[in-house]
Amino acid sequence: MTQSLAEMAVEILTTAGGREKAALSRRHAATWVAARAAGRPLPVGRASPPDAPARPVKPDLLPPRDVPRRRPGSAQGRIALLHAVAHIELNAIDLHWDIIARFADQPMPLGFYDDWVKAADEESKHFTLLSDLLEALGSHYGALPAHAGMWRAAEDTAQDFKGRLAVVPMVLEARGLDVTPGMIEIFRKADEMQAIAALEVIYAEEVGHVAYGSKWFNWLCGRDGEDPKEVFHALVRRYFHGALKPPFNEEKRAEAGLPPDFYWPLADQAGPG
Repeated sequence: MTQSLAEMAVEILTTAGGREKAALSRRHAATWVAARAAGRPLPVGRASPPDAPARPVKPDLLPPRDVPRRRPGSAQGRIALLHAVAHIELNAIDLHWDIIARFADQPMPLGFYDDWVKAADEESKHFTLLSDLLEALGSHYGALPAHAGMWRAAEDTAQDFKGRLAVVPMVLEARGLDVTPGMIEIFRKADEMQAIAALEVIYAEEVGHVAYGSKWFNWLCGRDGEDPKEVFHALVRRYFHGALKPPFNEEKRAEAGLPPDFYWPLADQAGPG
């Protein structure tokens, strides 16, 4: 019996191992894409996602304030930075499949599912790239403690479709566009070409993920006759904990369909602290 897309999503969410989760995600994404290409799309279906995704035994998940500070000037500091990015990518796999399963009761065009399956597939590729890189450097995903707060945005917006789109792709992933060029520069100074190549792939593809968020958020607001900017400001103030922190990568944000009047009014005007 053919699995529905929502059932595939739940299977991924309930797979604990990082590499196993990423591999299953890529297989299910390929199945969806092949069915769409053949003109026989899989049913979206319904399934009940877990409140939180299954996770490997390691890394230890700590409150943000307890995660050791990274010192990127050293080789160990750069490994810690790559480990932190791998952790973000693993969470992103789950976040993208979760939006498919959790909101499957809301009628959406098939293009919505195409976009988030593609995003989840790319996050799976990113996690695998980073896991390979960590192992080439004598480490592995799970070797260091990680941030326990990554799933909070999903929990906060579990009942709010627009809120999920506003906070995850349009705030959290947009933040990745702001900080990744600086990370690439750290590895450039260390002449670590493999890390630069991996981060450049991630940087290029994350623009698309922010764009998917912006596109479908604006689509939902248009359908409901709402002003997207006003709704975005209200939802981010409700669900995002703290102000947005400049400097912003205005060029890449614009490329992703995120204009300055969406995020500057929510900014910490004191700048980075």
